[in-house]
Amino acid sequence: MSGTSTIFIIDDDDAVRLSLQAMLGACGYETESFESGVHFLNRPRNGLEGCILLDVRMPDINGLEILKILKKESCAVPVIIITGHGDIKMAVQAMQIGAVDFIEKPFTKEAILDAIEQASQLVKGTGQASSVDPDLVRRINRLTPREREVLDHLVIGNLNKVIAYELEISPRTVEVHRARVMEKMEAKNLSQLVRMVIAAGLDTPAF
Repeated sequence: MSGTSTIFIIDDDDAVRLSLQAMLGACGYETESFESGVHFLNRPRNGLEGCILLDVRMPDINGLEILKILKKESCAVPVIIITGHGDIKMAVQAMQIGAVDFIEKPFTKEAILDAIEQASQLVKGTGQASSVDPDLVRRINRLTPREREVLDHLVIGNLNKVIAYELEISPRTVEVHRARVMEKMEAKNLSQLVRMVIAAGLDTPAF
């Protein structure tokens, strides 16, 4: 993404907004920040370009509702969800609605910049054919039945201890299966794994 692109920061946490503004400004990005979803929605959005960093949990209107509104407006600006501890399920829901990535607090400068760059690359590729990548299908087919079960739980945001309880196995066994799933799917992190599942058109069960 160009250094002149605008990054729209929507977060009710003053410290987070100021930190992101300083970090991104130092990297050459223009920023606009909003202390609430309502403040952002009051801004004219015709011709909006850049990238949106959106806190998923806010008091007035949450990130999921904002995403739904942007989707109705056919807004093509990529949205990266910022999520706190315990909000992974909401982040996964956001990606199912249309967010391109999510980052957990506390985040690093490298994680933010990498997510923005990845978002830019994903948007550039939206004009390509929508058929499922055969290599992605191959990776999924490499998973054992148990690994598929663990995958199903991972992509809806279940923690290891919850997966262990649901599958009646130990948390350590879940860790082993989780590592194998990430390795076989060639996913660097959970958000990339979720993107793969969505791209493959796999159903994400609601446990």
